[in-house]
Amino acid sequence: MKATLKLFATLSKYLPAEARKTSCIDLELATGTTLLELIAQYRIPPDLCALMLVNGVFIPPGDRVTRILSEGDTVAIWPPVGGG
Repeated sequence: MKATLKLFATLSKYLPAEARKTSCIDLELATGTTLLELIAQYRIPPDLCALMLVNGVFIPPGDRVTRILSEGDTVAIWPPVGGG
């Protein structure tokens, strides 16, 4: 199934080099892939995934293990933000 992954800020380093300019990559995923499986596939540490949206809808950390992706989904992930 096809999906899109968007990684923002410091997370873009986990994308293939050719996708880093746009911070976005189109994916071909196995049916039944969960959010947690997707971030594991790209070796993104789960603790760096502070904000995760699927099609613009926030997915709480507790739901990421069971949230199954569907054809055409867009996953957007942001790292923790600090400030002062």
